Amino acid sequence: MPQGKIKKLISDRGFGFIEGERGELFFHHSEVQGARIEELREGQLVDYVIGEGRKGPCATAVRVA
Repeated sequence: MPQGKIKKLISDRGFGFIEGERGELFFHHSEVQGARIEELREGQLVDYVIGEGRKGPCATAVRVA
C-alpha cells in the first residue's frame, strides 16, 4: 500500500490531494477510512490505494498511517 502526505485539504468541500510516490492524487471524503475528513491535517502521513476516478487516477481507501 503506497504512503504519502496530505498536500492540500479542502475539508469544507469534501476533498483533498495526496503527494505520493506517483505524484499528486485527488481523494474524496467518502474514501477516508477510520477517521472523518475534518480530523485530517495537511502534512499528515496516509496510506492509500491507487484507483481510477472519472478524471483519471485517484486515491482510494485513504487511512491515517
